[in-house]
Amino acid sequence: MSLTLPPLSLYIHIPWCVEKCPYCDFNSHKIQGSIPEQAYISRLLDDLSADLGGVQGRAIQSIFIGGGTPSVITAEGIQRLLDGVRKRLTLASDCEITLEANPGTFEVERFAGFINAGVNRLSIGIQSLNAEHLRTLGRIHDPLQARTAAEHASQLPLKSFNLDLMHGLPGQSAHDALSDLEGVIALNPPHISWYQLTIEPNTMFASRPPQLPDDDTLWAIYQRGHERLLKAGYQQYEVSAYCKPGHQSLHNTNYWEFGDYLGIGCGAHSKITLPEQHKIRRCEKVKHPQGYLDLTRALRYREWDVDPEERSFEFFMNQFRLFQPVSKQQFTDFTGLPIEHGDRALDEAKRKGWVESDGDHWQLSQLGHRFLNDVLTTLLSET
Repeated sequence: MSLTLPPLSLYIHIPWCVEKCPYCDFNSHKIQGSIPEQAYISRLLDDLSADLGGVQGRAIQSIFIGGGTPSVITAEGIQRLLDGVRKRLTLASDCEITLEANPGTFEVERFAGFINAGVNRLSIGIQSLNAEHLRTLGRIHDPLQARTAAEHASQLPLKSFNLDLMHGLPGQSAHDALSDLEGVIALNPPHISWYQLTIEPNTMFASRPPQLPDDDTLWAIYQRGHERLLKAGYQQYEVSAYCKPGHQSLHNTNYWEFGDYLGIGCGAHSKITLPEQHKIRRCEKVKHPQGYLDLTRALRYREWDVDPEERSFEFFMNQFRLFQPVSKQQFTDFTGLPIEHGDRALDEAKRKGWVESDGDHWQLSQLGHRFLNDVLTTLLSET
C-alpha cells in the first residue's frame, strides 16, 4: 500500500545548560566558558540545508527550539537562526514557534527580542514551586523566579505558553505535589505539562537513586491532580499535557500523530516519509557539540529505514498517548500497512478491554489509559 506524506515540523537542538540536572537524560552539557553561539548557528543552518530533500514541497507547521536551555542564546542569535530557517523553508501562516526557557535565565528584554525574531510560544521549566524540591532537582531558580517568569510570559504578546511541572519528586508528599499544582494553576498558563519524575539510565539519579513516593501516593497525586485540572478548565489531550481550549501544542501533537519532522543540532533526530521509495527514514545527528562543530565531520551520525513491522508499533506508541480516537485510515496512510495489520496487532489489547474499535477508529479505554505501558508491551510482542 502507498504511503502518504504527513505534516512536517522542525526541531532545533541547543545543547547547553547553566547546570546539568541530576534527573536529565537529554543531550545537554554544562556551559564551560563561553558558548560558541555564532559557529553553532552557522552549523545549524548548514545542517538544515543538507536536509532540505526531506521537505518534499511541504510547509513547516511548527518549530520547536529545545535543549538544553535555548534561552541561553542571545536574542540576536535566535533572530539570525530563524531568519536562516525562513530563507530555506516555507513556514505555514500559523506556524507555531516554541522556545524552551528556564526561569533562572528569564530576562524580559531578551524575551522581547525572541518574540521579535518570530518566537510565539514559550515552554518554561518550572518543575516545582517548593524551594527544597528545586534544590533536590538541581534547578538554578527559586520559587519566586518561577512565578515571576510565568507572570512575565502572560504579559508578552505570545500565542501561548506552557509551564512544565513535575510530581513524584524525592521526599514529596501528596500534599506537596498538589500544592505545587495549585500554585501553577493560579498562574493561569494556557498549557500545563504535568508529568511524573522517572529515573532514567545514565543520569546522576540513576547512579544514586533517591527515595521516590510509593505507588499509592503517586496514584493519589494523579487522581486528585487530574480532577483539579479539569475543574480549573484544562482539558487533558495527552498523557501528561493539559491545556485551555485551543492551546494544544501543535509541535508535540505532530509527533504523537506520527507526523514527520526534521531535526537539526547535536543529537537531533529526524523522521521523514519517502512515498516514492515506500520508506520511512530516521536519522540521528552527531551528539557531542565538539564533534558537531567539527567541519571535517559529517553531521549525520547514523541513518536507517524503519522496518514495516516496526511502523505499526511506532504509530500506536505515539497515537495512544493522545485522548482521541485513532483513525484507521490515518494508520494506513502514514504506515503504508493495511488496516487488518493494525487490527491483528491490537487483538490482545482488545481482548483485555484496553482498546475499543469501531468501523473507522481505535481508541484506548479508560482502563487502557491507566495501563498504557502494558498496552505497548502487548503491541511489541504482537508486532
